[in-house]
Amino acid sequence: MSWQDALPDAARTYLEGHRLDEVECVIPDLPGIARGKAVPASKFARQSQFFLPNSVFFQTITGGWGEAAGDAGFTEPDMILKPDMSTATAAPWTGDWTLQVIHDAFDQAGVPIPMAPRNVLKRVCQLYTEKGWTPIVAPEMEFFLVARNIDPARPIEAMMGRSGRPAAARQAYSMSAVDEYGPVIDDIYDFAEAQGFEIDGITQEGGAGQVEINLRHGSPVKLADEIFYFKRLIREAALRHDCFATFMAKPIEGEPGSAMHMHHSVVDAEGRNIFSNADGSETPAFLHFIAGLQNHLPSVIALLAPYVNSYRRYVKDHAAPINLEWGRDNRTTGIRIPVSEPESRRVENRLAGMDCNPYLGIAASLACGYLGLVAGKDPSPECAGDAYASEEDIPRGLYSALDLFNGAAEMQEVLGHEFARVYSIVKAAEYEEFLQVISPWEREHLLLNV
Repeated sequence: MSWQDALPDAARTYLEGHRLDEVECVIPDLPGIARGKAVPASKFARQSQFFLPNSVFFQTITGGWGEAAGDAGFTEPDMILKPDMSTATAAPWTGDWTLQVIHDAFDQAGVPIPMAPRNVLKRVCQLYTEKGWTPIVAPEMEFFLVARNIDPARPIEAMMGRSGRPAAARQAYSMSAVDEYGPVIDDIYDFAEAQGFEIDGITQEGGAGQVEINLRHGSPVKLADEIFYFKRLIREAALRHDCFATFMAKPIEGEPGSAMHMHHSVVDAEGRNIFSNADGSETPAFLHFIAGLQNHLPSVIALLAPYVNSYRRYVKDHAAPINLEWGRDNRTTGIRIPVSEPESRRVENRLAGMDCNPYLGIAASLACGYLGLVAGKDPSPECAGDAYASEEDIPRGLYSALDLFNGAAEMQEVLGHEFARVYSIVKAAEYEEFLQVISPWEREHLLLNV
């Protein structure tokens, strides 16, 4: 029996009648970038693992380095990367027949690497398992399709639509707006089908060229894998049509930002939603989960909003929450309870930006809910009106967000102390890099006026 016979159904269907040429062995780093190696299929068939230096997890988004190697110094020892064959999926945009496989990271003693984002999420899910719970997530992905931009000094602009006009803003839920970039959407559907991913829906959001894709609910690790893959396939679909797809939290001045809203529910060993009683009423666990989000989300904003640009999204009355209020069917709250049947009762965290690493964003949100379930506290009273009128409850910049993260002992215990140490160092290094850049605003207003 060939190893290819055990591939997921979608991968086997993709390869049917074709000879596999190459396998991309990938692992998500802290920003969520795919790192790894591409190997001939014949070599992959003979290997059970491969090696990369642990410094992969010390890199900043710019390619710089955080001084996070620890007491041993920057010796860059090899990690052992082992394939999770359940993640094998097509790379349908390539010129040959290629598969991608996500790998898990271990040290040379076989211990999971604590700062690997996929391992962080698995750690949080294991805490749920030990309590007899299984977390379920359903993410929403927002992104912009924009004109090609190869000059960082130029502002990002809306893409040109099929009609020859730039994509328009303030056209939320418009089918005509989606039709403007229909060829890109068609390729996204085709790529997703080839990879075995199920899209729950695609809608136009409020920004110019801003699209939302909803994914079906399921296992947190599986959904994080899909988002990781989706970001790449969406970028590739856009490039086929002379535009860019961007997952920046706030790419265009004056337009709304892009979020990664996360819907959470939790089931017990019998598969029952612990947020609902048998008679359909809300359980104490439902309120405890909400309280966990309220009490702990500020400490993980550094994971949900990981870059300086992320905080440009948190603007009052611009479709992004700035509070920790909760309410039923209320999109002004940071924590929303969607309309649902009792068996589907869930909590929506609206704070995360689409620029966050999906493994770390989901892990952080679930960690907040877990701490709430364990503590058993109740949330503040429900917000019934416009939550934008309430006080801001979240840090407004990366530096203050990192301060909160560094002081959150309970949260670091859940996510892992070594991960927290490395993440904080890398993010601080990125912030220092940012401070060396002089912006157009500074040149325009300070050059001759101060």
